[in-house]
Formats: sequence, structure tokens, C-alpha cells
Amino acid sequence: MLRRFLVGSLVAIMMLAGYFAFEANSLKQAVKDKENELTRLEIEKDGLELSSNTELSESSAPSYSQWIQSSELAEQLYKESEGRFKREWGLFLGEITQQKGMDPYIVYELLKVETGGSFDPTVVGPETRFGVAYGMGQFMTNTAPWIADRANLEYKQEYLFEPLYSIQLSVEYLDYLYEEYEDWDYALTAYNRGMTGLKKYVEKNGHAKSEYAVTIQQGVLQHDAIAFNQ
Repeated sequence: MLRRFLVGSLVAIMMLAGYFAFEANSLKQAVKDKENELTRLEIEKDGLELSSNTELSESSAPSYSQWIQSSELAEQLYKESEGRFKREWGLFLGEITQQKGMDPYIVYELLKVETGGSFDPTVVGPETRFGVAYGMGQFMTNTAPWIADRANLEYKQEYLFEPLYSIQLSVEYLDYLYEEYEDWDYALTAYNRGMTGLKKYVEKNGHAKSEYAVTIQQGVLQHDAIAFNQ
């Protein structure tokens, strides 16, 4: 009797052990299947993000003809400036002005005037009642931060001495001013005098054709211009 009980108990224990082993394996397989599913979903998500980013990059990437035009511009400005306006600056200028649909020679001539023809990225302007201007684009610290923000650039005062940073701020500011006035006399005079200064100049003279604006636009006409695709 006792023996039968013990044998029965042993059989029951073995059956329970088998059942729990089966359930454990099933649970492990279920967990593994779920992990595989999550991994697949992550891969698909990453693939979608990569595809989206690739499409964005390809849509915003410069075309072959744009690169050629920017390269020609870079070489031209390097030679005209006798090496003072570096080739990489000209290439960068060509690319960002094409993105904005802006004449690159306007920016080049502005930078020439602002630096007295030196294109020195470290130039510091004279002390004025409005402050001091820094870098190739001659930005003051009350103007540069919001222009940098508009261009989605981080702002630090020392960045104003970085030539490419200064060039991009100049393009961004000119783009803003031209959108505001739709006239280069107004936009350039505002760049030089500020928007309040422009208003005062126009009230006094009846026009915005300042010497600064005229000098830059006359300089643009002196170039054997490359026909950029706008």
C-alpha cells in the first residue's frame, strides 16, 4: 500500500515537473518571440528614419551644376582678392547664397567694404555709442545673437571671428533685410546703419541710396559674373 502511494506520488511529481518544464520552455519561447518582434520593429523604425533622413539630405544636397558654379565663384573671388578671400570661403558663400536665391557678389562686396578690402576675420571696429563691431561681417553683440538664432546657429561672441560663421550671419541678415524692404538700397543701408538708422536716413534724404549701398552695388557690376541658377 505504502509502496503504491510512493510510486503514485513519484509519478505525479514527475508529471508536474514535466508540465512546469514545458511551461517554462513555452514562456522562454514567448519571451524570445516578443524580443524578436521588438527587434524587428526597431529595425523597421530605424529604416524608416534613415529613409526619411536620406530623402531630406538628397533633396537639400547641392546638385553637380551648383557645385561647379560655387567652385568657379570660389576661384574667381580668390583671384580678384589676391588670395585674401580664401577658396573655401567662396565655395561656402556660393552654396549658401544659392540656397537663399541671393547674389553672392552682394555679400562679397559687403564683406570687402566692411573690412576695408582686407577680408580679415579678426577685425574689430571702432568704439561707437552703439558698441563695437566684430569680425568680417562687423556684427555687434546686440544684433548677432538674434540673427544666429534665425539661422539656427549657436551663438558665442568668439564665433564672430570665424570667417564661415560671419559669412553665414551676413547672408542671413541680408536675406532678412531684403525680405523686409524688397530693395537693395534699403537693405544695404539698414545693414550699415541699422533699421532705425535707415528710417532716419530716409526721412532726412528722401531715399535710401546711401554711399554704402551704392559702393556695394557698383562693386557687384564690376564682376564678370557667373550665371548662378536662382
